[in-house]
Amino acid sequence: MKISVLSTDPDHPVINSLRVWIESMNCEGHSANLVHDKADLQGGDILFLVSCSQMIRDKERNKYKATLVLHASDLPKGRGWSPHIWSILSGANQITVSLLEARDPVDTGAIWFKTKFDLEGHELLSEINAKLFEAELTLMSRAVEQFDLVVPKEQVGEPGIYLTKRLPEDSELDPHKTIAEQFDLLRTIDAHRYPAFINYRGGKYLIKIEKVGNDK
Repeated sequence: MKISVLSTDPDHPVINSLRVWIESMNCEGHSANLVHDKADLQGGDILFLVSCSQMIRDKERNKYKATLVLHASDLPKGRGWSPHIWSILSGANQITVSLLEARDPVDTGAIWFKTKFDLEGHELLSEINAKLFEAELTLMSRAVEQFDLVVPKEQVGEPGIYLTKRLPEDSELDPHKTIAEQFDLLRTIDAHRYPAFINYRGGKYLIKIEKVGNDK
């Protein structure tokens, strides 16, 4: 099977996991490759869109038998940007990951598979990502294995509003609130791409968090 994975940010934390997965697919006899720009898509059986910020239209989709998107919500709820982060900030401790067909409008395609993973509430972003990436790769492998058997299901239910993209200002902490009140925000902030900060007494200060062990 000929497989392409499009992930548009070469510095995204998922990239290393994707490279390992692609190597495993090639070892199993498939032809898999990773690209960072839709202009480099050559066509094949499956195109996976993983952390892809480019708009993929019919021009690209028609090169493949299936174009599939990974989305970390229990669709149709949670359409939009960074759904698992917004869910964690709302107090969720179980995250659903959906594998769906790419379609316009975004996040409306038929569902191939869903899976879930649990959080205990202490995980920092790197640990959350590790669980998320494992779930995503599991769905991708399942799609390859069951490609000729899957029966996609159309989304049913009320989707609600589209989630907005996280912006740098979403990483601002309130210096007048406790750490406990803002812990979920602090632990889900990417220290490299959108670091946590406070504005206090006329200055702006970056805030970092590092785990040194679990208090159990």
